[in-house]
Amino acid sequence: MTPRGVAGNRDGHVSPPQRAAGFRTRQKESDMARKGTIKNMGKVQREMSDARKSRKAAKAAPPAKEMTPTPSKRVSALSAAAQVLAASEVPMRAKEMIAAMEAKGLWTSPGGKTPEATLYAAIIREIAAKGTAARFKKHERGVFVAGKGA
Repeated sequence: MTPRGVAGNRDGHVSPPQRAAGFRTRQKESDMARKGTIKNMGKVQREMSDARKSRKAAKAAPPAKEMTPTPSKRVSALSAAAQVLAASEVPMRAKEMIAAMEAKGLWTSPGGKTPEATLYAAIIREIAAKGTAARFKKHERGVFVAGKGA
């Protein structure tokens, strides 16, 4: 059963003769309910405009922040290993690189059980991804030297 003054099929479509007789569709009725009556349209638009302006003004003037010096970033294990290998004249294993990095204070393990395995895997990934441009070069099985990218 449709409300009085509303005609049409289930989808709310109105035939041309019904439209000519002044029947409204359900869609038009819901639009009018959402927007308010035509008399109030100017008032509604003004209110919306005022709200937009106040939001824009709030966004436009963010409070100035004091510039504090940012602490230097931590060096990654891979970067520290590249520095250690570049300074070293002999090929090194991952475990030896970890010990040298900690001795020089370049990098310390955040508490992992096998940092040497993580470093080894990262070195292998870099060699696979960058090829000859990698910072590392495989010398023997499990032993690395500084590459061209270091």
